[in-house]
Amino acid sequence: MITLDTNVLARYLLKDDAAQFEKAQAIIEGPETFAIPVTVCLELVWVLEVSDCSRADIARAIRLLIGLPNVMVSPIEILLNALRWYEGGMDFADAMHLAMSIESEALVTFDKDFAKLAKRLEAFPDVRLV
Repeated sequence: MITLDTNVLARYLLKDDAAQFEKAQAIIEGPETFAIPVTVCLELVWVLEVSDCSRADIARAIRLLIGLPNVMVSPIEILLNALRWYEGGMDFADAMHLAMSIESEALVTFDKDFAKLAKRLEAFPDVRLV
């Protein structure tokens, strides 16, 4: 198994550098199993956002990657929760922080919008305002 960095996944999805896209495609569509850390997903969402991809396109791209038969994302539950909340309007980094706090009673923040959105999305654990 190999682990893929953000830039390999970005070139594969954005196809903005032909030579790098071909190399990324050969790896991703090849026979080897690869891992995508959730931290790479966090950075990948940022790269796609600054590349003017829509939230819906980003969510589709992440789902495409994690749906490949040779991909391993660990822990997948964290990524799926974060992705669901992102699709509901939450900032992906906030969604990832919250999803990674699953063992906690609550995530404490000064961000009123984050807390309000988390409640509306029934995200967990609780997001509490300080």
